[in-house]
Amino acid sequence: MSRTVTTADDRSADECTLCGLPTPDPPVTDADVEGGYCCRGCLEVARTLDDVAAADAEAVREDRGADGDDAPADAKHSFRSVDGMHCATCEAFIESVAADVDGVYGAEASYATDMLRVTHDGDGGSLDALDATLSRYGYDVAGPADGDADDRSDAALARFLIGGGVFGMMAMLWYALFLYPTYLGYEPLVDLGGFDGLYLFGNVWLMSSIVLFYTGYPILRGAVVSLRAGRPNMDLLVSVAAASSYLYSTVAVLAGRTHVYFDVTVAIVLVVTLGNYYEDRIKRRAASGLSALTDARVEAATRVTADGDHETVPVGSLAPGDRVLVRPGERVPVDGEVVEGSAAVDESLITGEAVPETRRPGDRVLGGTVVTDDALVVAVGDDATSTLDRLVDRLWTIQSSRSGVQRLADRLATLFVPTVLALAAVAAAYPLLVGAPATDALLAGLTVLIVSCPCALGLATPLAVAAGVRDASDRGVVVASDEVFETAPDADVVAFDKTGTLTDGRMAVRDVVADDPPSVLAHAGALERFSSHPIASAIASAADEPPEASAVETHDRGVTGVVDGETVVVGHPLLADERGLDSTPATDDAVAAARDEGDVPVVVGWDGRVRGVVVVGDAPRDGWESVVADLAADREVVVLTGDHERAASRYRSDPNVDEVFAGVPPQAKRETVERLRSRGTVAMVGDGSNDAPALAAADVGIALGTGTDVACDAADAVLVRDDLGAVADVFAVARGTNRRIRRNLGWAFLYNAVAIPLAAFGLLNPLFAAVAMGTSSLLVVANSSRPVA
Repeated sequence: MSRTVTTADDRSADECTLCGLPTPDPPVTDADVEGGYCCRGCLEVARTLDDVAAADAEAVREDRGADGDDAPADAKHSFRSVDGMHCATCEAFIESVAADVDGVYGAEASYATDMLRVTHDGDGGSLDALDATLSRYGYDVAGPADGDADDRSDAALARFLIGGGVFGMMAMLWYALFLYPTYLGYEPLVDLGGFDGLYLFGNVWLMSSIVLFYTGYPILRGAVVSLRAGRPNMDLLVSVAAASSYLYSTVAVLAGRTHVYFDVTVAIVLVVTLGNYYEDRIKRRAASGLSALTDARVEAATRVTADGDHETVPVGSLAPGDRVLVRPGERVPVDGEVVEGSAAVDESLITGEAVPETRRPGDRVLGGTVVTDDALVVAVGDDATSTLDRLVDRLWTIQSSRSGVQRLADRLATLFVPTVLALAAVAAAYPLLVGAPATDALLAGLTVLIVSCPCALGLATPLAVAAGVRDASDRGVVVASDEVFETAPDADVVAFDKTGTLTDGRMAVRDVVADDPPSVLAHAGALERFSSHPIASAIASAADEPPEASAVETHDRGVTGVVDGETVVVGHPLLADERGLDSTPATDDAVAAARDEGDVPVVVGWDGRVRGVVVVGDAPRDGWESVVADLAADREVVVLTGDHERAASRYRSDPNVDEVFAGVPPQAKRETVERLRSRGTVAMVGDGSNDAPALAAADVGIALGTGTDVACDAADAVLVRDDLGAVADVFAVARGTNRRIRRNLGWAFLYNAVAIPLAAFGLLNPLFAAVAMGTSSLLVVANSSRPVA
């Protein structure tokens, strides 16, 4: 099924000017910053990155979603996976076809991700009609979560192996044993005993027909699509060359001639098909579904009835003011306010905040967050919507948007293809005008088409990219989108997520400040093992064989109990104050220092005073400073985090970090990336699901392989090894591959600049033209096979 999303046309006054999240009452504002914001982080982003006005950012958002200008307010958006797009022409054609379907107001296709975003009425019949229409043109359409990309890729490989590996090889065997020797003035290598002639040419024709019409079907279809769209592409030129040599050879056989060029047809189709297959494999990795984040959506909720009973209802049936029960381990179904209970809520999926926050009656909670240690009753908010749902919908929108970078070969095709066709027509017409035989005229035109057949041009990018993918893999980097090689070398800004990227993403005991640290840690661990809070789990794991505890009680701010005959208090400094424990200057300094570093201070005390402070935090990754220093040599470095300002202090003080934005929710991360793009090309490095919109919106998204599946799905490159240093490898491989692409294209155009005039003046025959074409392709392959320096 497709994912259907309904969006509002206008932003409400109570939504954040930057990211669109609901704002508090009153919103966060400042005199020198226009608009209202949901948090201090969004306001600081707007204040700092004011080179793109908030109104411009809103215009970008509206433009991205406005693929149906005449759509009514209740129009819906659906996302479709379209198999078979392999050039920019397909985008234009599919969009034009969609516009003619009743009930479809507009569509935006992305050849880079095989996605189609459709704006349509609420009737599912319009989507069915669109699917059927596109299927008639040879496209395989399904919902974004349907179908198996690997199966489709295997089918493409099977088409190539059957058509090319079997029938193509059989056709070329006839040439090698019989035709090529006779063309060179020798006897055939095998004597058919009188069964040569029509029998031989009939077999060659049959095998070549299978290669052209079976293996070459996607190419032929691409040519038809380009004609219908009015945008000639490389498929058109390849098809004309392959079909012309096939038709000429067929007529020649019927006319009794022995020089035929079915081998040219076979070579053209197989070389281009192989290049397209490599390209398709790369592209599919960039179009993988967002299953992990989508699966996190809550489909059902436990509603509290008026008489206090509980009933399970679909989330869509919840209304503002309804009360829902959220048990430990469950996700909050929609945004709302806590009315009963107190619990630590893990907001990492939404905000990126590493430390769960305790929510009490009156506090706001976000849909998609996880209640960790106790039950909550939440009153549904005014919109009865979930922040997680909005995050997923936005990510689907980004993933289905058209890439801003198209292949150079496709862009040049609009000029190259008509020029070659015109030259071929002139080359064929001139001999006729001077009285040459029609066969000579046809051969002249055919030679131009063959020699200019853009196999080298068509292979220049995908083969270089395939080699770049190989080189990246050797360095522990999985390239999910070939756009990395086009855009990464030009990156002007590198934005890092903090939690899980510059840090290891795990809560752990970083220090114990006490006169007797082992004793303090043992007493804390004895009590914290009774709590399921992530900070408590970190302390319990760090304590080595803690003593037994009794009379344990959990509180909003910590745990109390009896350990070794002493009443022990473990938790927030306020809990120690409430229990009358006296602190010392040393413990007060330890609490302040931990907070300044962005860590969590947990006080431990008994017998009337605080005995020590256990510092728990998310430790920075080893070597992050050197990685940032390397990248900062010729780029700006920015740190984005959902954590509070104190947690980002160590990064703000680093001389190689240009800017730090703290307290930034995921929607604002994405908008921050959009604004940073006014400074140039932006690369984003992250690991969490909450980073996915920013990763997808950046020119280059780089995800840590140890992160979430959805972050990896949204990224252009994934670091397999848990080593931040591999980020530099991404840029190194991208630079080398980009140079290789440019060299390939340079050779391909140089070849055409020399070969086409020779063919046009009759200095080449079709056989030598095919050899020249094949040699050109081999040079491209050889250049692509070299390792990146």
